[in-house]
Amino acid sequence: MIIKSSQTLVSEALKEIKTISTDQAHKMCDENQCNLIDIRDIRELQKEGQVEGAKHIPRGMLEFWLDPESVYFKEGKLDLNKEMVLFCAGGLRSALAAKSLKDMGFKKVSHIDGGFGAIKQSKFKIV
Repeated sequence: MIIKSSQTLVSEALKEIKTISTDQAHKMCDENQCNLIDIRDIRELQKEGQVEGAKHIPRGMLEFWLDPESVYFKEGKLDLNKEMVLFCAGGLRSALAAKSLKDMGFKKVSHIDGGFGAIKQSKFKIV
């Protein structure tokens, strides 16, 4: 049995998904064109802070909360017509999560290069 490494999965995902900069993401947020989604664990948010205006959906629940047929579907939490802009701590989990949403059929999906680490150095406000 051959098991793909997490690094391989991330590399494959990055070839299929859209990666955007913090500046691009900030502009999309300012223009109300996206759902900014923080997929970090709740403990990371408590320790590091949160991005003002971002919706928190833990990585482990993402597909379930965005699937209208799931018992966990969070109706009205997001505007499903807007781009889903994901971020995690460094950009690895969000790459995998963006690919997963793409595989589900979402057309407008991207993730932020560098994740929360890059966001902290950008125009976004951390609360």
